[in-house]
Amino acid sequence: MTLNCLIVDDEPLALELLESYVSRTPFLHLVDRCDSAIKALSVVEETPVDLIFLDIQMPELNGLELSRLVGNKVKIIFTTAFEQYAIEGFRVDALDYLLKPFNYSEFLRAATKALRTHPAPESIFVKSDYKLVQVQLKDILYIEGLKDYIRIQTEDGQGILTLMSMKSIEDFLPADTFVRVHRSYIINMNKIKTIERNRIIFGKVYIPISDSYKDRFTELLDKRAIN
Repeated sequence: MTLNCLIVDDEPLALELLESYVSRTPFLHLVDRCDSAIKALSVVEETPVDLIFLDIQMPELNGLELSRLVGNKVKIIFTTAFEQYAIEGFRVDALDYLLKPFNYSEFLRAATKALRTHPAPESIFVKSDYKLVQVQLKDILYIEGLKDYIRIQTEDGQGILTLMSMKSIEDFLPADTFVRVHRSYIINMNKIKTIERNRIIFGKVYIPISDSYKDRFTELLDKRAIN
């Protein structure tokens, strides 16, 4: 899953730092960088934005005023050098508050919080045979990696071939439901019925669970098990 984000600060060095942090974070996609809240408002009105890293003290329109204008449709993480704004920041339902100077670890913690509270998609659109195909996530059994392509295998027996990497699709899918069990396979945890000898069985298909991914798979499986 990827969050479209916007960084807003009237200080060029602060913008540079935020942009470098965003570029290091796989699940963040930078839509734009703005040196004023007024510019940011026009971007939000024209482009889908999930998250704003927003300075508070800016001329003309400050961060608190911008957050009130965009309302609940965009998550806000405030970035400011002034601790006294913290209480007011949370009054406008900010997701988090980063006090400058903050490091990448603090930034990543706040960004991950935004990812965890973001609603999971119900479907995806993929290109297959020169057309866009909508695939409901609940219908996917597993995804198989085939060099430069992946095959999305659905419950009704359909295999949808699309030009995409395993990493790209893995980053998009809800991590608590879709898990990598092998270099070439991602499975839907909700569709597992039988596991035998380190293999997940879907009808006549046997998907191996490799040692590299076994710990994460076992962790998710244990959460669903009845002891």
